Amino acid sequence: MSTLAAFGKLPTLNSATILMVGTNDALLQQLAETLLKEKQDLKINIHLTDSLPLPAERDHIRPRIDLIVFMINIQSKYSFKEIEASLVHVDANFFLGKVCFLAMGVGRMNRISVDVNAILKLADRYCSPVLFCELECENIRIATAQRLLRMLQICAGHMSGITALSFSSLMKSSIDDSSFMA
Repeated sequence: MSTLAAFGKLPTLNSATILMVGTNDALLQQLAETLLKEKQDLKINIHLTDSLPLPAERDHIRPRIDLIVFMINIQSKYSFKEIEASLVHVDANFFLGKVCFLAMGVGRMNRISVDVNAILKLADRYCSPVLFCELECENIRIATAQRLLRMLQICAGHMSGITALSFSSLMKSSIDDSSFMA
């Protein structure tokens, strides 16, 4: 069980891999199925886990991971703690645009257990963007999947003219700017 390395493997032509980390298996699975239903020119590989570290690689069968999505259920302190504990098993180079946080459960703000500011501070500490969504709603799940696929294409290097780091910086800037507008 070792730290996930961002640039330990070469990219694969017309392929991209996303690792989704979260404690809500049903929503992880639903989002993964939605991602796979979207039309793509790429072969998308999706790996799901409830926490890191991942088991040790055997014979180098794990593909290169292009994007890690940490899914936090804001209605569960356990979810937040598991993600915090998992972050230490990720190489710092992933935080150069290849990580995002997905805060789920925002549609029921009366049932939150995790302060939204705690999630924003965590994302800020790791220089990564946060997407807020309600995955139980199919339309929002589809829109979130499309957004993640666009991010995955960028992180895997399949979008000319933009890098994962510059895209992440743009997302972070737009989030920071919108907070001043409110």
